[in-house]
Amino acid sequence: MANVRRGFTLIELLVVIAIIAVMVALLMPAVQAARERARGLRCTNNLKQIATAILTYQETHHVFPPAKKGCCWGTWLIFALPYLEQQPLYNAWNSQGNNSPGYPAGYDYDLRYFGSSNRTVTSTQIDTYLCPSDQTNAPLTETMNGIKYACTSQNYAVNFGNTVQDQVDFQGIRFGGAPFVDIGSPYHGLSTSEPGQRPVGFASLTDGSSTTLLVSEVIVGQGRDLRGFSWWGDAAAFETFLGPNSSFPDVLFSPYYCLNQAPNPPCTTSTTALPDNYGARSRHITGVNASMADGSVHYIRNTIQIQTWRALSTIHGGEVISGDAL
Repeated sequence: MANVRRGFTLIELLVVIAIIAVMVALLMPAVQAARERARGLRCTNNLKQIATAILTYQETHHVFPPAKKGCCWGTWLIFALPYLEQQPLYNAWNSQGNNSPGYPAGYDYDLRYFGSSNRTVTSTQIDTYLCPSDQTNAPLTETMNGIKYACTSQNYAVNFGNTVQDQVDFQGIRFGGAPFVDIGSPYHGLSTSEPGQRPVGFASLTDGSSTTLLVSEVIVGQGRDLRGFSWWGDAAAFETFLGPNSSFPDVLFSPYYCLNQAPNPPCTTSTTALPDNYGARSRHITGVNASMADGSVHYIRNTIQIQTWRALSTIHGGEVISGDAL
């Protein structure tokens, strides 16, 4: 008898392949959702670590770390390093740079965030400062002595109040303050007048630590966009003038560093009537993760009432916030 070869027909194979394709299509959203949940948990854990580092700094120094020292001479990222098991990086930072007149030509540049004295620190990627739901970026690069340095970006910024970068409204009236300030250059000291502001501590949080924002997420700008580039003073903080993941644009000082195209969020350039302003943003779509001054971390939805969101950023505004507002 002739041997009969048994096997699948072409139609049967195509049916099996189609069934597998349908199963994969059904499973992929669930797999992606599970991955995003894992990334969200990682982001929440990062915020808890950062909040703990900032609160430990406050316990040690009795004030919160500065948000920034002017445009270019250090931000809260530096002050938090010792409490994130990054003491060697903190020791490597040269903090003598300032914006006072009379410095030798080029000397202040060497001491900026990407100057020759500090680029080893600012080109180091610190995982705690990154949310895995977003993309990384290094908008500034430079080669020195044959070594290429890429200045890194971050996904977290501190609370700078509910108005604009200088923490006053458009009519010049100061609102309920913020837990983070700009201390200007070292030579201006910790004066109460501009450009140096005096840091504040827990004693100033009369609104309550559980209803005062400490840190929130920001989206890393891609290409030359400087949002999320938190070694730089402007990007180190966010304001609650814009709601979480607002459709309104962030306001940057220069059109060159505002790359208004996807995947970047919207942006525009500042004017006298529209000063610099940066909103809290994330890739989680429906909201942002944020830590409070008591160390707790909450997922703040985009639908939060804007009055509540702005009230959460003040330290002595006297607003009453209900427990179910978060």
